Amino acid sequence: MNYSLGTDAGGSYADGVLPRDSDETIIDSNKALTTYPDPLEGIRNAIDGIDQECLKDVKVVSVSTTLSTNTILEGTGFPVGLILIGNYDIKRNLPTDHYIKIKGGHNYNGMEEEPLDESAVREFASGVHDKVAAFAISSYFSIRNPEHEVRAKEIIREVTGHPVVCAHELSQDLGAFERATTAFLNAQLIPITETFMTTVEKDVRSRGMNAKVFMLKCDGSVIGIKSALEKPIESIFSGPAGSLVGASFLTGRDTCAVIDVGGTSTDISVITDGVPDMSDAGAVVGGWQTRVKAIKMETSALGGDSDVWVKDNNVHIGPRRVIPLSRAAVLYPDFLEMLKTNPMPSKSLLGTNFQPTKFFLKTGYVPRDLSKLEQDVLDAISETPTSLREIQSRMNRYPSNKHLDSLIQKRLIQPIGFTPTDALHVLGDYTFRHVEAAQIGAEYLGSLCKRNKDEFAAYVKQGFAKNMSADLISFFLEDIPKKEIRKIFDIRSPTKFKVEVPIVLIGGPVPAYVDELNNILDAEILLPKYSDVGNAAGALGAKGIRRVDILIRPASMAAPDWEFYVFSEGGRKSFYEYDEALEYANDFGRSTIMQYMKDAGLDPDQVEIDVNKEDIVPDGWTFPMETKLRVMGVGHRLMDDEE
Repeated sequence: MNYSLGTDAGGSYADGVLPRDSDETIIDSNKALTTYPDPLEGIRNAIDGIDQECLKDVKVVSVSTTLSTNTILEGTGFPVGLILIGNYDIKRNLPTDHYIKIKGGHNYNGMEEEPLDESAVREFASGVHDKVAAFAISSYFSIRNPEHEVRAKEIIREVTGHPVVCAHELSQDLGAFERATTAFLNAQLIPITETFMTTVEKDVRSRGMNAKVFMLKCDGSVIGIKSALEKPIESIFSGPAGSLVGASFLTGRDTCAVIDVGGTSTDISVITDGVPDMSDAGAVVGGWQTRVKAIKMETSALGGDSDVWVKDNNVHIGPRRVIPLSRAAVLYPDFLEMLKTNPMPSKSLLGTNFQPTKFFLKTGYVPRDLSKLEQDVLDAISETPTSLREIQSRMNRYPSNKHLDSLIQKRLIQPIGFTPTDALHVLGDYTFRHVEAAQIGAEYLGSLCKRNKDEFAAYVKQGFAKNMSADLISFFLEDIPKKEIRKIFDIRSPTKFKVEVPIVLIGGPVPAYVDELNNILDAEILLPKYSDVGNAAGALGAKGIRRVDILIRPASMAAPDWEFYVFSEGGRKSFYEYDEALEYANDFGRSTIMQYMKDAGLDPDQVEIDVNKEDIVPDGWTFPMETKLRVMGVGHRLMDDEE
């Protein structure tokens, strides 16, 4: 009997799930707290809770992780040397101090603008090789001709031996600066991903598993270790991609919408005929626009751990994440008594950071560039829950909201407060933590808006469900502001939004919201078994998906029927006949896909290839002025050692 193991390290929990290969029935699962900054320990803890005897018969391990996303968001990647080749007009900040702009590059038709300044490449590489761990190269119009990137890569490897990433290897989309950013981010992730994936593989082997190891990508597909180490940038946002594929896997629906509720955010996405809907623009991470293809996703700062606070009789949910009262009472034995005796702030102080349920604690991060007043506030906060009254006593004054916000944004302090998870504890819908702490919080906040604890908790739960519904409808109605959609759900009316595709709920607390969503939406709402580990299931349910984009154009508009260029990730090729160019493009797309599937450990006999062709044919022309080909391959099952 063979099994597969899916793992996911999310913002709050690391999950493990174990399906039987013969019928894809899940026979075991486990959750463990996510560990920072290295998610590996959390993954290990999740696997420790899986049936150890069955693990010996696992043939496939698939990993979804927030490692790449968090590394970029926190700015903890390895230092990278960036080489820009050609006519770059740098008007924006670059993500590194170690960069150089040198002569070279091509034009829109792949013709060389200037020869590559090879001596400048050598000099730069020699000068920074002790200061960086990898290099990234982006040449102007390398998507039309990558020769200069390829040559620069050869020189840098010869001089330094460091890993080198070329922009054309990651994207064939226009946008020179964005391709450069993508190459840089990918380069800084290579050493981190190599360490992580190598350690994962060692852990797999130490448990007696003779299994292939895969990583989930942000487009909802999987890659083998070789590709994962070359292009770790493609694993950003693999969590939401995992929930989307997991929802389809757990329900058996090839087409559905997904609401994935995590601790920090809620993600909305759609899968159609087994393939995730993709965003037209590249993924944005840490404020950097990339050219990484990712699933189309609507994300809101609404999660089970979102801060619930009251001001002027109005109840607010989010956008900040806090430690729930019900969890804090488990983590810190003295917290319940502190909560019971916490005084009510005056109405003039009430705000996001000033609530009768609000406490703060140090995170342990090293402070940098703090003002004197920020340092005073930080010094007044302990590594255990500290009330506003304690801070005021130690400072002889209350801290300003501005300074508390600044310390939270710098990750130096972590708030504790009432959350939607606490509301579910009060109502008895979700009682995995400390119920009494949640009840006390609901009493405090309810008194500020003239509700008892049960009424307050029910109001929060209903508001959360309305926000989820607004997020979903906003995903489909892109041109209508989300705020306007949200207002509709507060209007008492016999009308409902009708959603034609099934809606699948993923996440730990989602069972509590099924009835609320059914009251708000006219839709088939599905709650699959193991919805709480949907992301880990998605790491296994993912298919191998590879897209190859190819462009065919006449070499010259003056004599358009004389020569044709084919532009692809394989470089520029020239043909004298359009039919020859088209044949080459088709063959290149198919062979690239089949090689990718082989490298990823996917069965080439189970790959479906589809070719989408778009032509622009002016009046009077007998052949296209431009042809765009998208060749897409989908691998349907992973190869194991018995096949």
